[in-house]
Amino acid sequence: MCQDCVRRGCISKKTCFISFIHVNAVTSTGSQTVHKAEGESATLGCRYTPGPADTGDLDIEWSAVSPDTTQKDQMLLSYTGGTKYFHADLANGLSFAAGDPSRGDASLSIPVLSPAHSATYQCKVKKSPGVDTRKMSLVVLVKPSVPKCWVEGGQLVGGAVSLHCKSARGSAPLKYRWRRESADPIPAAATQNSVTGDLKISNHSQSSAGIYLCEVNNEVGAERCRIHLKADKPPNRAAVIVGTAVGSLLLIFVLLVFIGLLYWKLSTRRRYEKEFSNEIRYGRLAGIPRARRGDK
Repeated sequence: MCQDCVRRGCISKKTCFISFIHVNAVTSTGSQTVHKAEGESATLGCRYTPGPADTGDLDIEWSAVSPDTTQKDQMLLSYTGGTKYFHADLANGLSFAAGDPSRGDASLSIPVLSPAHSATYQCKVKKSPGVDTRKMSLVVLVKPSVPKCWVEGGQLVGGAVSLHCKSARGSAPLKYRWRRESADPIPAAATQNSVTGDLKISNHSQSSAGIYLCEVNNEVGAERCRIHLKADKPPNRAAVIVGTAVGSLLLIFVLLVFIGLLYWKLSTRRRYEKEFSNEIRYGRLAGIPRARRGDK
């Protein structure tokens, strides 16, 4: 059934995993572990051929195997007596790939994968007295999200600068790789970490400037971001020293002027107070009454 669908273009080969079950013996093809990306579709194959002595009623069961051997497996779908049954919330959206599972194809179809579908699945076909099972693991991986690129450091020539790249979402392991948009290689003095996404340049120069690309990837996808690294000239130290000196001199001049004005004001006040005191003393000695405030 699955091969027929591939020939007719119903599904792609990437989503079709075929397993053959002879009710009295198991012969299967395809990987026991399937890795798929979130949002894709998958078909877990389970084809069977009853033996001549297998004349009983046909029962088909799909279940999610519990990782805890002390717990029961979770029944998902079943087919018995010509009727299909759905048994769990996880079975929502799941279906038999074939319209009629009684014709030798009990494959399971999952149209839209999510991380919740990651599990070990078991297909059990029973047609008395024959019975057999087939297990396979499905691992649903999340593609990396578009990473964020940013620069840390002053981007000054001669200094140290670091480029950072981080993807907020994606199944591990995520691998990062920095490269230049031009054909130029990464500076020889630079070191990059494929796990953290850091690119460190110890001695920044004009030749290091340009557009850098960071690509993050895992088993099911890749994304990238770009950033423009500048190379700014450091400020003129001589000019900075001269400016600092001139500023200091101006500050000292202002302070001296302020101190001079303050001293002049205090001196004038003291001289006035001394003259006023002498006038009062002279008036008392001469018998001149002290003038009241406001008298002319």
